[in-house]
Amino acid sequence: MKMGFRWFGDGNDTVTLDDIRQIPGVETVVWSLHDKPAGEAWEVAEIDAAIARITSIPASARARGVTRTLDAEVVESVNVHESIKAGRRVLGLGRDEAIENYVTTIERLGRAGVKVVCYNFMPVFDWLRTDLWHPLPDGSTALHYSQTVVDQLSPETMVEFIASGSGGLTLPGWEADRLAGLPEVSAAYEGVTREDMYAHLQYFLDAVMPACEQHDVKLGIHPDDPPFDLFGWPRIVSTKQDIEKVLSLHSSPFHGLTLCLGSYSANPDQDAVNAVETFLERTHFAHVRNIKHSAVGEFTEVAHRAREGHVDTVGIIAAYAHAGYTGYIRPDHGRHLWDENTTRRPRPGYGLYDRALGIQYLLGVWDAVEHAGRRG
Repeated sequence: MKMGFRWFGDGNDTVTLDDIRQIPGVETVVWSLHDKPAGEAWEVAEIDAAIARITSIPASARARGVTRTLDAEVVESVNVHESIKAGRRVLGLGRDEAIENYVTTIERLGRAGVKVVCYNFMPVFDWLRTDLWHPLPDGSTALHYSQTVVDQLSPETMVEFIASGSGGLTLPGWEADRLAGLPEVSAAYEGVTREDMYAHLQYFLDAVMPACEQHDVKLGIHPDDPPFDLFGWPRIVSTKQDIEKVLSLHSSPFHGLTLCLGSYSANPDQDAVNAVETFLERTHFAHVRNIKHSAVGEFTEVAHRAREGHVDTVGIIAAYAHAGYTGYIRPDHGRHLWDENTTRRPRPGYGLYDRALGIQYLLGVWDAVEHAGRRG
């Protein structure tokens, strides 16, 4: 297993690479070109510059004795253009042209040494929360979701709400340039059914898998977050049955999952440990976080320790460890702690402290399982 940490880049993150190097156990920086609109091909120079920034150690750091390096083997995400998901021309771009650019990006990332690309197939909106700074009893804050609140809002109001809580940092899945065309994007899904969405995903996979296989890049689809249909738009990666169908769309082992157990567990009827065991061979990348359910369709993200919420994070990591999982894992969203609620306001869900604490907890479980196995 390789532990990763998501980073949004210089000038776009309150966390620095120096911070990440000081977290024991982190080997991989999970990155992206967050200023690239979905549908555009990533340029070689942009990719090379980003990877060099992550993998090199600045002279100033070397002077302080820093020798630890990080790799850049996981990209989250190369966003899928709405024309691919809706199966029709959207925002001036046709499906085949967008796919051609996606293939070009995969080829270039593979040549640069990237091993896994995360993506999602959620229509219009990516992840969604109704409170970005929800107060917890210990004084920290966290992301919170309420279906009751969503049911009272329009898509336009939701866009305004998310933008107002971002603190001026870009939020993946909520890119301003794309959402400026919300009426056109929303209209593109009129009449699109779940079966249509599966067909559009299969069309995409058939087109990109040859490049993935040729350039040794595994593609991992992220579950819907949260795993419910929103605003009448069909979402097709919400349940265990959905994931089984998605994986059946293409037989290539390079087609697999970014198995986000927090997203999956937002439906309290779903068993996260069972999902790990069921989909292990097709899981290229894993996200682990904890949530606490408070009502039907309502949950808050809490600390990674299992007893803090309703996700069996111990069982999840134990299942990966027992199986000898060799893929990539990262802690997912964390709470906002200490000065992150006052002077060091991070991107919602992506502060430094709680994700670092989460890594130590997850690695502690992994080490305990390995130790118990050695003792027999």
